[in-house]
Amino acid sequence: MTTTPAFTRDLVADLRLGPDLLIGLDIDGTILGMDDSLSGRVQRAIARVVDSGARLVLATGRSLVAVRPVIERLGLTEGFAVCSNGAVTIRFDERGDEMVDVITFDPGPALRLLREHAPEVIVAVEDLGRGFKVTKPFPDGELTGTQEVVPFEELVAAPATRVTLRAPEWTSQEFHDLVAKSGLHGVSYAVGWSAWLDMTPDGVSKASALEAVRQRYDVPQGRTLVAGDGQNDIEMFRWAGVAVAMGGADDVTKAAATAVTGPVELDGLVSVLDALPIP
Repeated sequence: MTTTPAFTRDLVADLRLGPDLLIGLDIDGTILGMDDSLSGRVQRAIARVVDSGARLVLATGRSLVAVRPVIERLGLTEGFAVCSNGAVTIRFDERGDEMVDVITFDPGPALRLLREHAPEVIVAVEDLGRGFKVTKPFPDGELTGTQEVVPFEELVAAPATRVTLRAPEWTSQEFHDLVAKSGLHGVSYAVGWSAWLDMTPDGVSKASALEAVRQRYDVPQGRTLVAGDGQNDIEMFRWAGVAVAMGGADDVTKAAATAVTGPVELDGLVSVLDALPIP
């Protein structure tokens, strides 16, 4: 069991709202419920933060096409969003968005290695800004954008920002075992809450992308707050001045955080954002 303390207002008492504060927020399981729901309380808490001038940055494993509708739902009009676990960063305003950082890798070696050990796994490679190229369709609702079924060799022929592997009948532990058995190296990876594995360029994470955004905004390192619920948030937790895990996170993720708030179903993010003092 984790021994990470519960979130209290004292933890953010010195993080006054304003343009010299950067707040990085995961989306699924943090802002949105696992059913894609958005609580009115969460929406109002985010609006309060944005209205203060604080630099709110979405930081997610979602692809670019899946982040755009979230920006719209939250009513965000300008800023940055970190997509694909840090491989893609966009700047957006009311006119649209532009990619300011795109980091790719050669997915071939890692995918051939994993396919050798588990040929039944479904593979998706991000088709940036459009959707995914896949070896076969993913279960309904799991990928946003188009899904184009292509041969495996075509899938690995070009540099990629993000690769996702899925085995609907597997457990997340079986994916952990696959990674250990195959000796995967040369990429960053995170196993999701289900039988889902995301791969990104080596050394790339939400943390590395948020650091680049922090430097663009010239926000002091110590004035950074993040919240998330997955193992792909752990690097981000280690980077931030204050890191808050959602109550629905697993123990490994919670152990990497400064504190734990309530789960997304109970609007745990609201407690964190509403505790930030106004100057």
